[in-house]
Amino acid sequence: MSDRIVAVVGTRYPDLSIEQAILAPLGVTLRSAPATTSQDLLAAAEHAEVVLAGSGPRFDRPVLAALRGRGIVRYGIGTDSIDLDAAREHGIWVARVSDYGTEAVATHAVALALAGSRRLTAANAHVQRGGWGFADLRPLHLPSACTAGVVGYGRIGRHAAGQLRGLGFTVIAHDPYLTEADDGTPLVGLSELLGRSDVVTLHLPGHPDGRPLLGREELAHCRPGSVLVNTARGTLIDRAALIEALGQGRPAVAALDVFDHEPVDGTVFADVADQVVLTPHMAWYSEESEHDLRVKASQEAARLLRGERPTDVVVDPTED
Repeated sequence: MSDRIVAVVGTRYPDLSIEQAILAPLGVTLRSAPATTSQDLLAAAEHAEVVLAGSGPRFDRPVLAALRGRGIVRYGIGTDSIDLDAAREHGIWVARVSDYGTEAVATHAVALALAGSRRLTAANAHVQRGGWGFADLRPLHLPSACTAGVVGYGRIGRHAAGQLRGLGFTVIAHDPYLTEADDGTPLVGLSELLGRSDVVTLHLPGHPDGRPLLGREELAHCRPGSVLVNTARGTLIDRAALIEALGQGRPAVAALDVFDHEPVDGTVFADVADQVVLTPHMAWYSEESEHDLRVKASQEAARLLRGERPTDVVVDPTED
């Protein structure tokens, strides 16, 4: 067995054949573990040269201080599970894969938007309870009569906007990092977008300190009867404020794939069950996007093993 170890932690893949194909030629042994606790994480990763990490394992300062390897590669975009300052202090590279899953996430966001707009959760529950008719679901509107607000107009937000336009929605956007959109989409302030939009879909990264983008004050600007979709970060929405806002119908439906704590206890939405569509952090997933993600993450790990600079660097410990 090779002394070179790559730890694969916190993933949901059925096997590691993709990682094996890319990393085995470098004389690497793969070690896989769920790593739900710090002790499990260290048992799997303490002596690994590189760690390939899902979103769950948390690399806090004590964990990072105990690692002996060269770097951590995140399967995905977000690095909020890693103390980046501590990684830099301990000489650990952090890389990620930020260019995958665009079509999958955008499609899931639009699917959630449509499910919310057509009140499918409430309709399903109504029929399951023996009811019939749609009087309690009124009013429903055509996409061509509605405005969709896209919050975060990057790669995924633009793709979602294109799909929404194709369905007939008028699209507006808000992005704190842009002054204009090169495709001509109107950029407006967040409050204006919330007030004008029948559907709002979030595509921004979370705030570094975990502060929500939408709290009680912001949600109060939502248009009555609107649908709020989140496939980006669970911390973007204050959950308690959202449940309160749903009770007031602003928004009328929340369609969520990400949550502030995962796995989420779905019973917390029991009082507004007919007003939520909940999915288990699956927006990124398709067979194609998963394959792309795993190949790119493994290639980043291979670069670190060869002593090369990763392509998508978050922390370069050699920089002053």
